[in-house]
Amino acid sequence: MTHAFYVYASYGIAALVTIAVVLWTWADGRARRRELASLEAAGIRRRSARPKDGE
Repeated sequence: MTHAFYVYASYGIAALVTIAVVLWTWADGRARRRELASLEAAGIRRRSARPKDGE
């Protein structure tokens, strides 16, 4: 038997891990944006955000 099984298995595992990390990062980014929106809706602003006129 050749090493093909091990090579293809390692490529498959690497692809699954890469996809999992991409999905995790995407989902976490969405969660952080929702969290930031709720904080801004509650009146909490980032220090780096420019103040609106009159504030």
